[in-house]
Amino acid sequence: MAKDYYQILGIPKGASKDEIKKAFRKLAHKYHPDKGGGDDSKFKEVNEAYQILSDDRKRAEYDSYGETFAGGPEADQPMAGKALISMKFSANFLVVQKEEGVG
Repeated sequence: MAKDYYQILGIPKGASKDEIKKAFRKLAHKYHPDKGGGDDSKFKEVNEAYQILSDDRKRAEYDSYGETFAGGPEADQPMAGKALISMKFSANFLVVQKEEGVG
């Protein structure tokens, strides 16, 4: 299931960069694994959300394509099947190339 980075940070989709940073710092402090009661997996999830939403390009791609955009965490995962679909993003369009026989 796709992650909702806005929900993870507890912010609205139209949040400003300052709101994103403030939410991240609050949650990173709360879940830091070196603190008593810290949660390593939640800390990593909060950090992942911040890495995407704090970068204007990554945030725009995430808003358009969800977690599977080129810079998302699923980008490094191998694809099943015999076809590899590679996506290249540009400012105006998405080019999808399909290469047969890979896998």
